Amino acid sequence: MSDTVRLPDLDRAIGFTLPDHHARGRVVRLGPVAQSILAAHAYPVPIEKLLAESLALTALLGSTLKEAEGQLTLQAQTQGGIIRLMVCDYKNGELRGYVDFDADRLAELGEDPSLFALFGQGYLAITFDQVTSGERYQGIVALDGESIAQAAESYFLQSEQIPSLVRLGIGVDDNGQRIAGGIFLQHLPEGEEGRERLHTRLDHPEWHHVEALGATMGADELADPMLPLETLVWRLFNEEREVRVLASTTLSRGCRCDREYIAGVISRFPAEERVAMADEQGVITVDCAFCATKFPLALADIAA
Repeated sequence: MSDTVRLPDLDRAIGFTLPDHHARGRVVRLGPVAQSILAAHAYPVPIEKLLAESLALTALLGSTLKEAEGQLTLQAQTQGGIIRLMVCDYKNGELRGYVDFDADRLAELGEDPSLFALFGQGYLAITFDQVTSGERYQGIVALDGESIAQAAESYFLQSEQIPSLVRLGIGVDDNGQRIAGGIFLQHLPEGEEGRERLHTRLDHPEWHHVEALGATMGADELADPMLPLETLVWRLFNEEREVRVLASTTLSRGCRCDREYIAGVISRFPAEERVAMADEQGVITVDCAFCATKFPLALADIAA
C-alpha cells in the first residue's frame, strides 16, 4: 500500500456559508501567482509583504463577484507618503498589482515599518464594477489601522454597515517562495444574500459567535501550502450544524496589456501627438506598471 502524496493547495479560493448564523466566508491562498507578480518588480521586503497581503485581500473580495467579467479594484494612495500609490485588481480569476514608492525614504525605515510609516495620511478605495448591469460602486476609508486587513474591515463597516472580519497571513515555502493567504467573514442579517445593500441591526449575537471563531485563525495556517482550504474551514466550524462549501475559484496572474491593445489606444491620438510621444527613431515606448514590461511601437506600424 503506497502512501498518499499531498500536494500544495495554492492559487485557489473557496466560499462557504453558515446558514444557522446568517454568515458567509471566503478563504484564499496564493503561491506561484503572487510570486510571479512580485518577481516582475524585485520589490524590497516591506513592499513585497504589503503587496502580497493586498493581493490576497483582492482575491478574497474579487472572488465574491457573481459576474465573471466583473472587476474589483483595490487602490491605496497617499499625499506625500513613502508609498505614493498601490493598485491591485481582480477580474475573472486573474490578479495583478503594483506599488509606486519612494525607495530612498523607505530605506530609512528598516525591515518592518508600520502601515502608518508607509502611508502616512492615506486612504483605501475599493471599487466594484459590474459589467452586465453597468453598476459601479466605490467606498473609501482612511488607512489608519495597523494593517491592510483592518482597513478592509473599516471599509465594510463604514461604507456598507456590514460587520466583517478579515485575516491575512504571509510566509514562504521550502523554496523561499512567497505564500499569501486570507480569510474573509461577513454577517448577513436576516439571512439575506445577494442584495447590493443589506439591512443591519444594532445587535449581532449570531455574528459575534462567528467572529470569535474566525479570530482564532492563525497567519501561519493561512500561509501553510500543505493545509487544504477546506481543512481551514473545517477547523473553524466543525462543531456547527451546517457548513455549505461553495464552488472553488482558480486564480492566475493576468495583465490585460498587449501590443495590439496598446497600439489601438495610441492610434486614437491625433497624428501630431503620436509624433510628440515618439523618440528620435520614431518609436513610442509604453511601460506597463503592472507587469513591468516595455512595449516599443513604431509610428509607421501604428499608422498602418
